[in-house]
Amino acid sequence: MSGDPGQEPVLRIQRLPSAEGLSLPAPATEAAAGLDVVAAVEEPLELAPGTRAAVPTGLRVALPQDTELQVRPRSGLAFRDGVTVLNGPGTIDADYRGEVKVLLVNLGDATVRIERGERIAQLVLAPVLRPRCVEVDVLDETTRGEGGFGSTGRR
Repeated sequence: MSGDPGQEPVLRIQRLPSAEGLSLPAPATEAAAGLDVVAAVEEPLELAPGTRAAVPTGLRVALPQDTELQVRPRSGLAFRDGVTVLNGPGTIDADYRGEVKVLLVNLGDATVRIERGERIAQLVLAPVLRPRCVEVDVLDETTRGEGGFGSTGRR
């Protein structure tokens, strides 16, 4: 990530009026990898089984060069209610300046109520590598070869 080695990256955040009074993304513990982000819904959102919604956070971000912000599920919400991030991990690109929204899906069997200020996802800042793609006629051989899903065994 850009910046001096050992220097923490800076995530610049703009709070939109819909997020007034809500907390900014923050880690739940000192060693947490993700920043918990909350729902900036005006009224509670009812998420029925099998449905999805783009839940607003009321935040816009400016990322350091050569980074992405990954939107990941919160394990408690997933385990307790069956609600997860539909495209998890989602990606916020460094050049995106719109409102960050979280695509939640209810995979559980009961309607889940998302309240204003409820923690709905984690944001993880990650470096981005942009490879140069080169077409070749033949790839090198490996032990695995063309073995696909489940081909390496269960253990």
